[in-house]
Amino acid sequence: MDFLRPDSWADALAAKAEHPDAVPIAGGTDVMVELNFDRRRPAALLDLTRVDDLSQWYQQDGLVRLGAGVTFARLISELGDQLPGLAMASRTVGSPQIRNRGTVGGNLGTASPAGDAHPALLAAGAEVEVESVRGSRRMPVSDFYVGVKRNALEPDELIRAVWIAPATGPQQYSKIGTRNAMVIAVCAFGLALHPSRKTVGTGIGSAAPTPRVAAQAGTFAANALEEAGLWESRGELPPSLAQEFAEQVQAAASPIDDIRGSAAYRLLSLSVMARRCLVWAWTDYRKAA
Repeated sequence: MDFLRPDSWADALAAKAEHPDAVPIAGGTDVMVELNFDRRRPAALLDLTRVDDLSQWYQQDGLVRLGAGVTFARLISELGDQLPGLAMASRTVGSPQIRNRGTVGGNLGTASPAGDAHPALLAAGAEVEVESVRGSRRMPVSDFYVGVKRNALEPDELIRAVWIAPATGPQQYSKIGTRNAMVIAVCAFGLALHPSRKTVGTGIGSAAPTPRVAAQAGTFAANALEEAGLWESRGELPPSLAQEFAEQVQAAASPIDDIRGSAAYRLLSLSVMARRCLVWAWTDYRKAA
């Protein structure tokens, strides 16, 4: 196995173009597990830890640009106020040691349906910036997942950054596992209220072949809130609205039975999490009045 270690982003792109089968590695929290258990034996590893640009974040054009190498620990400590949903999700990732190593770009690249960051990124309407020697492009994160542990990257492309609008309203994240910490999600759900444009963002994890948006549920909730005048009045959330939202989120999922849980359990858990997340977020919205 070859080990490639570029010192700059330009060198990283050149190396990926020359070795399209090279597997990028930064934190290594996913890749090293596969190597250690001999589930994967790539021809080359592309170490990106020397590429300083990937570990930076900043604001540009009203958005937060997260370098692909920003760790979960930094998301929690540095961006909890701007990206609260993603920070909540980051707190559920592994142990402190894993959060210090694992990166948002690595979570995206693995594209596991159970990846902890995906529901929060979907709910926030994030975009993924990818690049190769041929040029760069940005796509909605919902288009990035194309199959079970498969992403939309071309063989010569690398993930450079994630673009997310800072929160304009409350966000929530919930995850069910076999225990409270250091566990792969049985299922997960992310929600973001966007009062400025009167929309409700959603994200489902580990309850379908890919992470996905519960688009119909989000549209229903946003329209119901608008029709009842609740965006302006910040009145109490009707229980029937929360329950219908939960049922529509449940309908958007297509889980399977596996070693972590049954499809029926995932559907029930997802509906409970969706209802709770909406209630919690709306309670925070009312308090902020």
